[in-house]
Amino acid sequence: MTECATACLEDLHSKNSIHGVISVGGSSGTSLTSAAMRRGLPFLIPKFIVSTMASGDTAPFVGESDITLMYSIVDIAGSNSILNGVLDNAAGGIVGMARAYQKRQIRSPKSENSTANNPKANQEKSKNKTKIGITMFGVTTPCCDQIRTHLTSHHPSTEIYIFHATGHGGRAMERLISSGNLDAIIDLTTSEITDEIVGGILSAGPHRLEAGLKAGIPYIISVGACEMANFGPRNTVPQRFEADGRKIYKHNEAVTLVRADADESRRIGEFIAKKVRGFCERCEMVNVVLPVGGISPLSVQGGDFEDKEADEALFASIEEGLRGTGVSVLRDGRVVNDQGFAVGLAERLMGLVEVHEKEMG
Repeated sequence: MTECATACLEDLHSKNSIHGVISVGGSSGTSLTSAAMRRGLPFLIPKFIVSTMASGDTAPFVGESDITLMYSIVDIAGSNSILNGVLDNAAGGIVGMARAYQKRQIRSPKSENSTANNPKANQEKSKNKTKIGITMFGVTTPCCDQIRTHLTSHHPSTEIYIFHATGHGGRAMERLISSGNLDAIIDLTTSEITDEIVGGILSAGPHRLEAGLKAGIPYIISVGACEMANFGPRNTVPQRFEADGRKIYKHNEAVTLVRADADESRRIGEFIAKKVRGFCERCEMVNVVLPVGGISPLSVQGGDFEDKEADEALFASIEEGLRGTGVSVLRDGRVVNDQGFAVGLAERLMGLVEVHEKEMG
């Protein structure tokens, strides 16, 4: 059923026959329709689900998509004033979204989504701005802000897209890369890899980094926040970390951070190097920049997560793994949030963009 529903949505969208999609259901219905929406429709076309499952862990339904969920309050069975009110609100919501989407299509004959699932067509369309993706976490926000400010002020032909490195953020960015909707990347915050290696809750999965490397676009990789694995409230941190005396930091009431040790840091570096070696389409378009002064404010000298041995294991494994590949690997003595480091990343990327654009004609 999911395959048929997906094919139906793809067909309707390709014909520009719909301006939005809405569904109502419990666990099975939400699972079916959300999968069809995620697979069959690009970003920005309205997707709305009224569900009994909307209050809780919605990650399996939303994933990296832009599906809107509304909790049904009561079960979707029969008819009553509460359910009728929820459905009435949902109808108003999807109508408003669909009208907004339709207006954008009228303003732009080629919808923003008309080529979202067609990389070749997207590459051939005229591009007014260079679309740059940047990954960010709370602890790397100052660097990200400075990169964005520098690019928009010194390179006004750029358009910046920020992705929160929460697992779904990395997957969303890579989906846009794969569909040809991003032209260059500063992967400042690759901490989702740490969650994948250490077992945290914000992993983007085992295929992180692959999309940007396979696309052959200008791609800068750094290791912002790669010393920390993310967990929920303090009582959700696995006991094994307490047992080995691991450094643990309470970020807020909902998030607890665990410091990656030297062995895990080495494996993180090996993951990065293996992905670059295995998937790099154009190695001259890839730079790896390591802020050895501190990969987050927590790991600087005197910080709660300071661990020079673990940091060196990370840096050295990347350098060793990429030796002889043609990929530029640079150690930068500054901390990740240093303004000079941020500006340096921005200008390094724009240098690659200039070369890439000349080669592409």
